Amino acid sequence: QVQLAESGGGLVQAGGSLRLSCAASGRAVSNYVMGWVRQAPGKEREFVAAISWRGDTTYYADSKKGRFTISRDNAKNTVYLQMNSLKPEDTAVYYCAADPRRITTRAHDNAYWGQGTQVTVSS
Repeated sequence: QVQLAESGGGLVQAGGSLRLSCAASGRAVSNYVMGWVRQAPGKEREFVAAISWRGDTTYYADSKKGRFTISRDNAKNTVYLQMNSLKPEDTAVYYCAADPRRITTRAHDNAYWGQGTQVTVSS
């Protein structure tokens, strides 16, 4: 069994940056696709970004390209999400997910799903 623990969320002003981390424990996830999904208050979950197990291929929601960067360190069993130029509309709970094939917005469709970390961007 794998546990995913997100950290790095918090309160930041618009235009600021945050770096989220997701540490996996229980077993190695170096051969899993890992990614981030977010859910804003009153809205549907939204795909943010994903990264291949080797880290050589990344996927982003169109609206995140250029502002968000996903990366991973398999030696540390950790995936990161660097978020720059944050906007109030980025306010959401950010969830980390891992799956052998792909990341989806439905928790139960992913092999593993974290508890989430709150990101709040003030205007």
